[in-house]
Amino acid sequence: MQQTSVQPAASAGVAAQVSQYLTFSLGEDLYAVGILAIKEIIQYGQLTDVPLMPPYIRGVINLRGAVVPVIDLSARFGKGPAVVGRRTCIVIIEVESGDERQVIGLMVDSVSAVLNIPAAEVEAVPSFGVGIRSEFIQGMARLKQRFVIILDVLRTFEMPELEGTDWAAQEAAQADVTDAVPAVH
Repeated sequence: MQQTSVQPAASAGVAAQVSQYLTFSLGEDLYAVGILAIKEIIQYGQLTDVPLMPPYIRGVINLRGAVVPVIDLSARFGKGPAVVGRRTCIVIIEVESGDERQVIGLMVDSVSAVLNIPAAEVEAVPSFGVGIRSEFIQGMARLKQRFVIILDVLRTFEMPELEGTDWAAQEAAQADVTDAVPAVH
């Protein structure tokens, strides 16, 4: 009886690997985040402002009882605050840093599609010309006549100034201040 060797798919090489990405737009640019980080996509609205936060923190939302910070990606990338339009939405992602998981909302102009991008088609991070800090970029992939900027989720959404922030306490404190202000008649 002849034995055949079966090679596991994992060792078939990086070139054969295909990853799925959710693509979205910010202005004229197209970005992507690995689909495994995505929890859901929701309609933009019902944000509560949190005082003394960086300008790119648009506020927080209540997502089924959990307080979730919403990042204005346009502001995070130094392009100024995004203008809310009818297709503006919030992409909910989960970022794992060490042994902690953080759920974050990303304010984007619009969601485009889920794409399968072979690893061989992802190019290295250019050292210039993309308009955002290069450490935020995992790679770039060509989509017809334009590029999709694939974000490095860990680096883009690693925000030491937010570590240990108790979002529920922040939102409750703001509600207390709002309730304490007497109505003017």
